[in-house]
Amino acid sequence: MANTTSASLKLTVQATGENSGTWGQITNTNLLILEQAIGGYDAVGVTSGATLTFSNGVLSNGKNQVIKLTGTITSNVDVVIPDSIEKTYIVENATTGAFTVTFKTSSGSGITWSATDKGKKILYSDGTNILEGVTSTGDITTGNITSGDITSGAITGSGHIIPGANDTYDLGTSVAVWRNIYTGDLHLSNQLKSQGNIVDGSKGNWTLQEGKNDIFIINNISGEKFKIKLDKV
Repeated sequence: MANTTSASLKLTVQATGENSGTWGQITNTNLLILEQAIGGYDAVGVTSGATLTFSNGVLSNGKNQVIKLTGTITSNVDVVIPDSIEKTYIVENATTGAFTVTFKTSSGSGITWSATDKGKKILYSDGTNILEGVTSTGDITTGNITSGDITSGAITGSGHIIPGANDTYDLGTSVAVWRNIYTGDLHLSNQLKSQGNIVDGSKGNWTLQEGKNDIFIINNISGEKFKIKLDKV
C-alpha cells in the first residue's frame, strides 16, 4: 500500500511497511507542518492578489496559522486558498492602497476587507467557503477593554450600548469626565431608581428637545410642554 496525503494540511500519511530509511524524515516534516498550522506566521505580498500554496508533504505558505497580507494594491485583490481545505486563520490586512481585499476559496465565497479596513480578522475555511469566526461567536463576556486613540474611531458601535444592570453604572467619574456630549433629544428619568430625587423625593420623566429658537421640555408623565427662557448675552 502506498503513502497517502491528508485532505487539509497535506501531511504524508505513511502506509505500514513503507519508507524504510526515510520514515523519520517524513515524520519530522509532518511535525513541522503541524507546527506551522498551529503557530506559524508568514508575510505574503498580495500586490496583484495571491494564491496560497498547499503542496503535498512540504511546508507551504497557506498552512500558516497567521498570515500578514502586504504590498501596495492598486485595485481590488483576492487572496485564494484551494477548495476542500479545512483550516483556521488569523489574517492581517497590512496592505496600502484604498482597495478591497477578499480572502476566499478557489470556487467559493470569502470575507472582504473594505477599502479603508486595515485590520485583523479571525477566519476559517469549512472546505467550501471562508467565514469570519468572531462574528459567529454570539455574545462576548470580557473584563475591562482599553481602546487606542478615540479620535481615530477606536470604538465604533452599530447598535445600542446598554448597561448590564439598572441604576448601577456611571458614564465617567468625578475625576475622569467626558469632555463633550453630542446627542439628539435628551431623555431624563429616575422612575427606575429605588428612590426619588434628593429635593422632594419625587420621580419624573422628562425630554429635552431642540427648536429653532428655543429649547423645549416635555413632561412625559403629564404630557405638559414647556420652553426654557433664554436671555441673549
